[in-house]
Amino acid sequence: MIFLGIKEKLKNFVVFNLNDIRKIDADFDLRRLNEWQGKGYLKMIRRGYYAFSDLEINESVLFLMANKIYTPSYVSLEMAMSHYHLIPEAVYGITSVTTRKTNRFPAAYGEFIYRHIKPQLMFGYSLTGDRGQAFKIAEIEKAVLDYFYLNASIDTEDAFSGLRFNTEEFDRQADINKLRNYLKAFDNKRLTGRVNKFLEYIRND
Repeated sequence: MIFLGIKEKLKNFVVFNLNDIRKIDADFDLRRLNEWQGKGYLKMIRRGYYAFSDLEINESVLFLMANKIYTPSYVSLEMAMSHYHLIPEAVYGITSVTTRKTNRFPAAYGEFIYRHIKPQLMFGYSLTGDRGQAFKIAEIEKAVLDYFYLNASIDTEDAFSGLRFNTEEFDRQADINKLRNYLKAFDNKRLTGRVNKFLEYIRND
């Protein structure tokens, strides 16, 4: 099948792999992928995963890519906190959590960064639809807890201040009871202490 035929069949895919193509064309020649990259038709997101070069890139598309190229995972940590307007700076890389090993993939659209969490902590995310598909992103409460869980050094007032955390947005969007229930599920006394210290800090900020 020629490129235009493949593109038409995969027009609703933000990112695709060889298996997706072979569902359309069982005899697809793998060499075509290198040829099409050379002609600028495709961009490789990570080895084995591709996007069409004319794909319009926005936050939702990047989140869909992040979910697809390393599964299971969901967007969290700095990227999710930026999405919820909790931190002011633009975030370097699309940060996610996964039950697989910590990893990162530099790509044409930025770096996709994955941090490992235990399988029992793979909760507290929602599905948000875009382009007929849905990406997984941490709920605001879980994004904050994931961040403190994986950044144990953030435990002093100076460190809290350095986050430049948007307390007003947190108060407006977050459910403290949900956060505390999620925190219990971590079953981590040190994390509980850090989070309680942080909540006290922003309460008095």
